[in-house]
This record gives sequence, C-alpha cells and structure tokens, in this order.
Amino acid sequence: MRTNNFNEMKTKFNTKFIALLITILFVTNAVRCQENKSVKNISILPVPVIGYSPETKTYLGAVTLFTFNNANDTLTRTSNAKIEFNYTWNKQLILESDWNYFFPKEAWFTRGVIHYSKYPDLYYGIGNNTSESGEINFQSNRLIFDLDLLKNIKNKLFFGLGIDYKSFSNFEYLNDGESYPELKNANNFGIKVLLLKDRRNNILSPTKGNYFEFNNSFNFSSSFYFKTAIDYRNYFGLGKTNKHILASRFYHSSIFGNPPFYDYAMMGGDKYVRGYYLGRFRDKNFSSIQLEYRTNLFWKIGLATFGGVSMIYEKISSIGNKSFKPNAGIGLRFLVDKNENTNLRIDYAIGSQNQSGFYISFGESF
Repeated sequence: MRTNNFNEMKTKFNTKFIALLITILFVTNAVRCQENKSVKNISILPVPVIGYSPETKTYLGAVTLFTFNNANDTLTRTSNAKIEFNYTWNKQLILESDWNYFFPKEAWFTRGVIHYSKYPDLYYGIGNNTSESGEINFQSNRLIFDLDLLKNIKNKLFFGLGIDYKSFSNFEYLNDGESYPELKNANNFGIKVLLLKDRRNNILSPTKGNYFEFNNSFNFSSSFYFKTAIDYRNYFGLGKTNKHILASRFYHSSIFGNPPFYDYAMMGGDKYVRGYYLGRFRDKNFSSIQLEYRTNLFWKIGLATFGGVSMIYEKISSIGNKSFKPNAGIGLRFLVDKNENTNLRIDYAIGSQNQSGFYISFGESF
C-alpha cells in the first residue's frame, strides 16, 4: 500500500513539474514575441497552455490575454479581457471569456463572464462534515452568463446592476454510490445590486490600494433564494521601493433560501481558497481570511507565500471545530507584461483532510 501511494505521489509531482516547465517555456517565447511587437494601447499575449488544478487534473489549451487602455486621460486604469479554451485529463471541455472594462475617466465600469463546459465533476453533499466515502462523480453541460454594469458615483465608488444566468443540463451519474436528490438538471436567473469601491492601482496584479464590494442578488429557480457577499481587500507596499507587497482579503457569502446544488456558497478553487477542491465543502455560509506576501527575486522572477483560515457552515449556531479549514502555500511569479505589471502565477497550496492544489493562471488570485 505504501509503495502504491508513493508511486501515485511521484506521478502527480512529475505531471505538475512537466506542466510547469512547458508552460514557462511557452510563456517566455510569447513574451519575447510580444516585446518585439508594438500595438498602440493594446497588449496581446497568446499562449499555448499546459497546466494542472485539482478540479481538472492536467489540462491542455490556449489562452489569449488582452490588456488595453484607449482613454486619453490619466484617470482610466488599464482594462483586460481573456479568451480561453482547455481540454483536461478528466475529459472536461471548457470555453470561457471574461473581461473588466473601464470607460474613459472611469465614468462607467463593466465586467462579465461567458462560460460553456462539458464537465465531469465531484460532489460530496452539503455541509462541512462530508466524507470521501460519499463522493459522487457526475457530468453536466454548463452554461454561465454573468454581466455587471456600474456607474462611478464619486472617487471610484461604483453603483450598478447585474444579471446572472446559470444552467446545468444533460446531467448524468458516472459512477455508483450514494444518491443525492439535489443532483439534477437545474437553472437559475439572478438580478444583482452592487456597490463597489475600487482603489487598486492594477486589476490583474495590484500592488497598492484597496477594494470593497457589496453584492446582493435575487435569484429565481425552482424556488426563490437570496444571496449576499462582502469582499474586502487591502494592498501595502513595504520598503523604500515597494518591492515587498502584503495583500489581505476578507470574503463572506450567505445564502437565504434553497438554491440549486451548484449555487451554494463553496470554498476552494483558485480565486477563493487555494488548496481545496472547489465544491469539496459547500453550505449556506462561507467566510475566509487570506494573507499573501509577494516579492521580486531577480529579473522577471518573483516569489509569493500565502495562507489563511476559512469556515463553511449552515448557520452561526452550527459553527464547530470542523468548520475551520486552514490553508497555506507558496508560488512563483513570472513577469509577462512589464508595462502593465502582469504576472504568470504558479501556486501550490495545501489544506486539511489531505486536500491540495496546483494552479497556473494570469494575474493574482486576489
């Protein structure tokens, strides 16, 4: 048994190391091409990608990152957009585009996501006491459309509305195991009311400033439910040259009502709590505090260390020792766009209950 576990760990390490090496080679070549081309106000970085994440295992694909600023003023931060295609070791097909766009003088701001995937996934049930023995492997076709439009009221304080549509169709079980009645075809439509204070100096790789978002959504599915979320981030430059960056984030979301299984508050994944499989733990409430230290080592290479503690729980009275989920990790940064300070991010993180994750992405996690 020990030999099998060792061989499995060795195979996972080799896969991650090869994915890391090939990705760096691809990106280095793409950066050289980019530095030799000058496109007015637009930076285009097309990159073939090989990577790894706990949700997909090894994946192959291509991503094109656009950063642009067409405004003729000093008030407007750089906008960005991304088009991505991936096919994974888990036979997942993923097509996605997302964007963050500032109008001139940041009078308006819009962001959004369009996502389609044919996606085998894992489900463990609701709550923080779920076990590996209850794991279900299922597949569904996923369509997500999320769009926000906000107006700058004053001093980068934005107020606006958004819409959110999700559909999980062609649902099927891929293995035998415990039956969960909530696992079925479903869809929802939501209307969002948002308040956003965004004083970050950069959207993809902030080094100073702060960010606060208050997000409320009214959702219609088989029943009505209400979602609310608070996201607060701070960035401090340390030292005379601000070479060292300390970033912090507090995030909380709550669900009131009975949402489809995919729209519960979930911890894990690249954007919220690295080191946990996204959806391994889900419930009505999710709270997280994360800290990250970033610094440049030499040339285009940087280092980051991060960690935090999160909670997933049904209600405040149900919080116990098992509700707390710690995580910690370390990462490399490779500067791919000097003008916009955009990094390729490569992170490895661990959590409790033998959870871990390896991530490759453009820009910081938060």
